[in-house]
This record gives sequence, structure tokens and C-alpha cells, in this order.
Amino acid sequence: MRHLLLGRTGLRVSELCFGTMTFGGTGMWETIGALDQSRATLLVARCLEGGVNFFDTADFYAAGESEAMLGRALGARRTDNVVATKVRLRMGPGPNDVGLSRSHILAAAEASLKRLGTDYIDLYQVHAPDPLTPLDETLRALEDLVRAGKVRYLGASNYAAWQMMKALWIADARGFTRFESLQAYYNLLARDLEREIVPMLKDQGVSLLVWSPLAGGYLSGKANKDGKAPAGSRLEKDSYLPLDLARGQRILELLRELATAHGVSPARIALGWLLSREVVSSVIVGARTQEQLDDNLAAARVKLRRDELERLDAASALPEEYPGWMLKRTATDRVL
Repeated sequence: MRHLLLGRTGLRVSELCFGTMTFGGTGMWETIGALDQSRATLLVARCLEGGVNFFDTADFYAAGESEAMLGRALGARRTDNVVATKVRLRMGPGPNDVGLSRSHILAAAEASLKRLGTDYIDLYQVHAPDPLTPLDETLRALEDLVRAGKVRYLGASNYAAWQMMKALWIADARGFTRFESLQAYYNLLARDLEREIVPMLKDQGVSLLVWSPLAGGYLSGKANKDGKAPAGSRLEKDSYLPLDLARGQRILELLRELATAHGVSPARIALGWLLSREVVSSVIVGARTQEQLDDNLAAARVKLRRDELERLDAASALPEEYPGWMLKRTATDRVL
């Protein structure tokens, strides 16, 4: 297991991060996982044995239960590990129980600290943009949490490239702590962020943390030969992801071929492709069983050859769009 730097910091995080969205909860969370404390604790222990030192949760997951269960699972080992959580989504019925206002951020951070059973959060991430709150208000509140010692590093999630650049500019101009990471949707079936977001991250030295690396389980090979999800699966019942099944079938066929050649699962190949991407610092994996977790952790040992990576790139390539094709054409004589 490699441990890579987070953004422009000296903090090292494991290349595989364990996401705890499967911990606890009822309703929609039962479909995702609804693991009890004993099973959650076993999975966290297995992660630690496998070299994982990075754990991701959010106040929104199971209405805070995920945070509480992660805190109990880590226990005394908390200080040896990097804990990331998020703020932004609705946590109650009130008009201020949601968003990125100063009021909500400060209240949410205190609640997360209490549930996690800790006095600091390693990486505090805004879960999504808030169109109603000025960005400078959000960044000022986050800066105050850092100065108070309650938060050590900041990150964003689900931001467009222009929103990240605006946030980084405000932080630089006002001497605030900058976002060191962007948590975003990225996998072989969803490479949209390569158009604008990835170049921005590379230019600004911001790390990419990947959520849903298997496209909600689709790239694990669970889909039937016709591309449909198995009956009763989470992919069938609760997937809000826009999946291009025509492209997906071509990708799955290649994943299965390479998986057979390497003697591993298609999921490991899909994760191995992500781990080969220069901009990726950590890939967030989730699991409901130890078998699933062990298979995901083993992806860190998959070494794909250059020709195999090129085949995966070609099978999953995005159609060219403007200005991308023009930028590529006009830069031909300016590349070292």
C-alpha cells in the first residue's frame, strides 16, 4: 500500500481510502449497507491490517450514525489515522440545518467532532457547493475552524473547475487555508472531469480523491451480459448515477478479459487503472462484507502493463469536445 501526499501538504494518505457510507442507518441507507457496529469494527480493523490509514465519512451518512460508528471502530487508534468528514447536506428540518453558511458550518463541525469522539478533524470537506452562501463566508468559517485547532486540512467535493479556482483565489488573496483536495466522481465509465477539472488540479497542486470508483458497482462485473444490473441489487434499486451502458459494455468486456489474464476480479482491474492515474492521491472504496473489502484492498497489488492501460484508455475514451480538440491541435509544437 502506497501512502501519497495530500495536495501541497506533508500529510501522507493511503492510496486506498475506506469510505463508511455503508455504516448504519435505515431507509435508503439500508440499501447501501446498514452495517451494525460489530461488522463495521471488523472492516475497519481489516483496513488497518491492510495498510489503510485514511477513512472517509460525512455527517449526512445515516444522519450522523456513520461518523459515530467510525469513531467507535477506530477507538484509541484514531490518532494514527487520517479521518475525513464532510459538511453541507441537510441535517435537520430547520432552514439553517443545511448549506455552507457560517452558522451551519460551525454547528455541524461541533456535532461531527462529538460523534467521531475526537477533538480534531484531519480533513474537513464541503460536500457540494452552496449557491445561496457567498464563498468568502464559507472559507472564513472554515479558516476559523483551522485556527481553532478543530480542523487540520480542508477539501472540497463535487466542485466545478471554476468554483475550485475561485475558492483557491480567495484563499490565496486573504491568507486563508486552501482546499488541498477535491473529492469527485471518476472511473472508467465516467471520465468527464478530465476535460477541465484534472488540468486544474494538476496546475494548482490539488489532490484528487475518487468516489464511486466502480460506478456504483457496475464496473465490478455484476451487470448481466445485456448490461443490466442484477435484480434486487443496489445498482438496480438505488443508483442515481448516469451510466452509459453502451460504452459500459465495451469497457466490461475488456475488464473481464484483463481480469482473466491477471487471475483477479474485474473490480481490481478497474481500481488498478485509477491508481495508475497521476492526479489520483486516493481511491475511496466501500464494502458490506470482508470478502468485498479484501478484493478492493488487493487492487493495490495489481500492476497493469502500459499496453493494458492504453487499451483501457481507448475503450473508455471520451468523445472530443471544443475547446479540447483545438487546444490539442494548437499545442503540437509546444510540447516538451
